[in-house]
Amino acid sequence: MNLPNKLTISRFVLTVAFLLVMFSQVRFHESIALVLFVAGGISDFLDGEIARRRKLITNFGILMDPLADKIMVCSAFIAFVGLRWIPAWMVVIVVARELVITGLRLLAASKNMVLAAEGYGKHKTISQITAIISIFVLHSYGDWGQAGQVIFGCHLIGGSPWVIWFTDLSVWIAVALTFISGWLYLWRNRAIYLNDM
Repeated sequence: MNLPNKLTISRFVLTVAFLLVMFSQVRFHESIALVLFVAGGISDFLDGEIARRRKLITNFGILMDPLADKIMVCSAFIAFVGLRWIPAWMVVIVVARELVITGLRLLAASKNMVLAAEGYGKHKTISQITAIISIFVLHSYGDWGQAGQVIFGCHLIGGSPWVIWFTDLSVWIAVALTFISGWLYLWRNRAIYLNDM
């Protein structure tokens, strides 16, 4: 197994780890979960870069890399609903999009076709990861002492810490890009499912 595929598999392990930590009673569990999630995000970036530069693109990677992203991102968003950190309807859009695209990929695979992730899908993933990290920071920076308060608690705009409005903005952008990228993916690959009607 090559390095990019090992990094892909590591995201499954990191996902389980940050979920366990999030719902534990360990001190600074939110900050630890943040670090584990960031590690997963870095592995997502690295496996794609290494695969392209070293020409290590495999069918396993084409299928499992997006799946690892989906599981990591959806797990975080669903956990946030359980913690009441994000409205459930936003997470429904995220999860529904991922399920529909996964279904499309399975349909394509049944026709001996492999649908790779596209550029706008990567932008969607980056926006989701940014939103999740922002949510983690919002709920954990208070544990980081004076430095955390100075960096994330300062009032740049209005009467609340900038991390609050930045988190709200990043979540809205992530949900919008999730919906738009899903619609575009379905439209561009419509021949796969419309031919069976």
